[in-house]
Amino acid sequence: MQQQISIKLLPSEAASASIVTDYIAQSLAVNRNRISGYNLLKRSIDARGKQAWIHLTLIVFLDEPYRQRPTTKLELKEVSKANKKVIVIGAGPAGLFAALRLIELGIKPIVLERGKDIRARRRDLATMNKEGIVNPESNYCFGEGGAGTYSDGKLYTRSSKRGDLNRILNVLVQFGAEEKILYEAHPHIGTNKLPHIITAMREGIIHYGGKVLFEHKVVDLLIKNEELKGIKTGDGNTINADAVIVATGHSARDIFQLLHDKKLAIEFKPFALGVRIEHPQALIDQSQYHCSVRDKYLPPASYSLVQQVDGKGVFSFCMCPGGIIAPAATAPNEVVINGWSPSKRNNPYANSGIVVTIEEKDIQPFKKQGPLAGMYLQQSIEQKAFTAGGGKLVAPAQRLIDFTKNIISSKLPDCSYLPGIHSADLRTVLPQQVHQALQGAFKEFGKKMKGYYTNDAVVVATESRTSSPVRIPRDNVTLQHPQVRNLYPCGEGAGYAGGIVSAAMDGERIANAIAQQIQTTVH
Repeated sequence: MQQQISIKLLPSEAASASIVTDYIAQSLAVNRNRISGYNLLKRSIDARGKQAWIHLTLIVFLDEPYRQRPTTKLELKEVSKANKKVIVIGAGPAGLFAALRLIELGIKPIVLERGKDIRARRRDLATMNKEGIVNPESNYCFGEGGAGTYSDGKLYTRSSKRGDLNRILNVLVQFGAEEKILYEAHPHIGTNKLPHIITAMREGIIHYGGKVLFEHKVVDLLIKNEELKGIKTGDGNTINADAVIVATGHSARDIFQLLHDKKLAIEFKPFALGVRIEHPQALIDQSQYHCSVRDKYLPPASYSLVQQVDGKGVFSFCMCPGGIIAPAATAPNEVVINGWSPSKRNNPYANSGIVVTIEEKDIQPFKKQGPLAGMYLQQSIEQKAFTAGGGKLVAPAQRLIDFTKNIISSKLPDCSYLPGIHSADLRTVLPQQVHQALQGAFKEFGKKMKGYYTNDAVVVATESRTSSPVRIPRDNVTLQHPQVRNLYPCGEGAGYAGGIVSAAMDGERIANAIAQQIQTTVH
């Protein structure tokens, strides 16, 4: 028989299958020999007390042969000769999962990506880091896998009601992710492993008859009688299809401008911007695990912080233990930063975005830009950061306590950001209300986390691409744009997702809606 149980172990105990089996036998009051094996359902860390504990939820096999965890796999079909085809603009998580789901439904996807494939994209990223030169079509945001390729591979979401979370995780395992993402409380793939998974997805799409075309930038939408017939690419070619999915991500400003110029409805969407803070990882470990040296059986510690300051919400975003700060600009003369971690999270620094909510009342200087006001606010701050850093993607920075006291740091600590950091007064970069909210929040965070408020930490600007500043509206039932048939806004760039998992779920949801609309049987 099978039985579900939960046990609490020391980190060293949880790392030993033999010891785990001993605890199972003790918990169930059975002879150890009756246990043929177990599968993990959930693994989480409780570090609230002085001693950290590992909580395991397991399915135990008693008096019957052990069976591996059942997994769900995509049932892909040959679609090269399918009579229905859909253009997917963008090869990020939303676009790739939409394409795979379309193949399951017997529809041929044509994925158009403005950037390059992963191998070619790496060369442009190296140029950004070493020389401070931005390729506007191939960078940390644009290219195969989208921003998700270099967003750390965090897979937890608060949007599980939007789709089948377990299905998304199983698909990632099918294409090469480790099985542990199915049971970790906060699953994480790692930026070093994501490229292999995304490449496998692309190869799967092509193998079953779909198309993936790189360096194909969409420059126009071909609309006739309020119906989208196809698209036009930068080389002058046109591609027709039964539907078009716009899954371009939060940084495709040209697409937002195109929609606005064509007088298609778009809306301002609240977003967040601020800075990225970097501490020595050892300091975060000491604070979170209440120890002088982290137990080798525990992963590098993370944190999640939130604070209200004068009515403004300030919160940590995309916290990367053992991580690196990376340049995420998509155009020359702007500085944008993001963070990521490798799968082992074994770098000496911990970084996190600390951002402030931006609402419509905060964008008054850009109000004349209409629904694009938030986008132009973002851009202006990124350009100020470029100027304050001195060029070549060097980022302006201050030590943490210096930041809260408006002191220009005389010397900055070492930092993982490869283009380099430059001491500056971040009041010249950030809007006043954002700067003041951050100052207040950092002091409060220091009260919540011992050792957090220190000049050993460095504040780097700007973290400004947390999400899209624009929402592309869609009908609640058909999920099409309310003004144009066959146009399907999708994912984070359209304002309907906030990370890899929620974007993937939205991609599948859009694919299902298209299949229903063009009268293809949904399985």
